Amino acid sequence: MINYRPIIGITMGDPVGVGPEIIPLALINPSIYEICRPIVIGDIGWLQVVKRGMQSDLRLRAVESSETGLYQYGCIDIINCSKLDLEHTLWGKPTSLTGNAMVTYITSAIDMALQGSIDAIVTCPINKKAMYMAGFIYNGHTELLAEKTKSTKFAMMLAGDRLRVVLVTIHIPLKDVPAALSKEKIFQTIEITDSALKIRFGLENPRIAVAGLNPHAGEGGIFGDEEESIILPDINLAINKGIDVSGPFPPDTIFYHAQKGLYDAVICMYHDQGLIPFKMIHFTDGVNTTLGLPIIRTSVDHGTAYDIAGRGKANPGSLIAAIKMATSQAIFTSKRK
Repeated sequence: MINYRPIIGITMGDPVGVGPEIIPLALINPSIYEICRPIVIGDIGWLQVVKRGMQSDLRLRAVESSETGLYQYGCIDIINCSKLDLEHTLWGKPTSLTGNAMVTYITSAIDMALQGSIDAIVTCPINKKAMYMAGFIYNGHTELLAEKTKSTKFAMMLAGDRLRVVLVTIHIPLKDVPAALSKEKIFQTIEITDSALKIRFGLENPRIAVAGLNPHAGEGGIFGDEEESIILPDINLAINKGIDVSGPFPPDTIFYHAQKGLYDAVICMYHDQGLIPFKMIHFTDGVNTTLGLPIIRTSVDHGTAYDIAGRGKANPGSLIAAIKMATSQAIFTSKRK
């Protein structure tokens, strides 16, 4: 396995966001080509415009498939999936055409991963409004990936070298969270997390913590009873299945202990409960990865950043981390086969 370099498909994301900028900034790093074979799924014409603006020496090469990529440092292999009107494609100004192109990059990458022509997908940021403008009603990448792969059990993990958090509920209003915390959903998230940590992160005996929903994890029912009535029974069920999981812990302390190395992941009840502490630590190098899919997918942990798109201010740190994580997941997974 020492010479195994997985093929990593990188989707360009929203053409008018920072995705087209961070791709060449990431791939100018020779260490990427030492560990994997990156191939971009996007629009070569628009990337040529970006390259000229950056005054980069990188060559761009259109290829028909992953089998025809050169995978040599200094030359970016690109599967061209759209032909944007370059004159009317404007930074920070999404249209139905850019939204449609954005979704096409993702669906093309999913098809390639399902067929086995790429080993993992890394996604650059997309914009929900642009998806809606193009007629695709999804809340984000996760829901589209789940539908295309026919996955009914999946979870979002945010991962860095100091902290990993997994969300039970994702993009729903805070007022709807308690009703969405079914026993089946929490246990499913614990089980998916345990499996992913073993198969895709190479941890033989992962330690999982579960955060409570309420202040002080309910304080014995004074501040809410979800911990006793919903969360704790699922933890006990998971323990009986042989999973090393504990909690529910007060949300104001568990992340401190996890980032100190006491736990390998924290299960969180809602979006901001997990993302606020995570982004405090991993704002520039955090990675979003979807667990429970039949394919490997990682993503940058930031949005399209329309306010700085095309201005030379984008930071490729999260994309570099996402490529490295997709590579390691592909290697760990291949070893398990």
